[in-house]
Amino acid sequence: MSTIKVTVQSIHFTADQKLTDFIDERCRKLAKMSENIIGAESTLKLDNDSKLENKVVEIKLLIPGNDLFAKKNARTFEDAVDKTVEALRRQLKKRKEKVWGV
Repeated sequence: MSTIKVTVQSIHFTADQKLTDFIDERCRKLAKMSENIIGAESTLKLDNDSKLENKVVEIKLLIPGNDLFAKKNARTFEDAVDKTVEALRRQLKKRKEKVWGV
């Protein structure tokens, strides 16, 4: 199985190593669902509004022909990552069913 390249970009702040490792681990678990995934690009942002759920995570899975994308927000980056990865997992499952008729 090939390993995927996971990039993490944080906008206007520096993400600590623990958070980037967390994102890397979650994205690699997604890669086990499909051998077509080349990489994952994640972006972390803080929303400027006063909502409590102001941590925003965007993840784009790089797949030949059709990238998958999800964006979620939550109180913590870890929760937002989990929500985003779950949304991508559902998209991967749908895509697999559509392509393979499973």
